[in-house]
Amino acid sequence: MCERWVENPYYQYFCGEEFFQHRLVFDRSSLTRWRNRMGEERLQALLQESLAAATKTEAIKPSELSRVIVDTTVQPKNVMFPTDAKLLNRAREKLVRLAKLRGVALRQSYARVGKFALIQQQRYAHAKQFKRAKKTLKTLRTYLGRDITRKIEGDSGHEAAFAQLL
Repeated sequence: MCERWVENPYYQYFCGEEFFQHRLVFDRSSLTRWRNRMGEERLQALLQESLAAATKTEAIKPSELSRVIVDTTVQPKNVMFPTDAKLLNRAREKLVRLAKLRGVALRQSYARVGKFALIQQQRYAHAKQFKRAKKTLKTLRTYLGRDITRKIEGDSGHEAAFAQLL
C-alpha cells in the first residue's frame, strides 16, 4: 500500500495531499501501529460508518451492498505445480501409508531413495538435462508400486483396497 501511495496521485489526493509527493511522508510501521491501536471493533465500526456515509450521499445504493465480488487473481497463491515426479512420489507415500494401515509388510518403503530421486529429477529438469530427468522419472515409476503389487498379488481383499491408488 505504501508503494502504491508513492506512485498514485489519486491515493495522495484522497488522503488530503495538495501536491504530488515523490517519497513516503509517513513511516511504514505507523500504519500497522495505528491498526493495532484501533483494534478490530473500531475498524469494523469505521467501515460501517464509511458505508453509511456513502449510502447517505448516494455514492452507492444499498442494493449494491447485497453481494460482494472479490477478485484475487493478482494475489500470490500457495499452489504447487503438479509435475509427474511430484505426483508419483505423493502416490508412493499414500500407498506406503495404506500398506501400513492394512498390515501389509513391505520389504522397502523407498522413503529415502524416493525423495532423493524426486530431488534429482527436479534438478535434472531445471538444468535441461532431460534424458537424465526422464530416466529418474522412470525410476520413480518403478518405486511407485513395486513391493506392494508383489505382496498383495492373489489376495482379493488387499487387491480391492489398493485398486484405486494403484
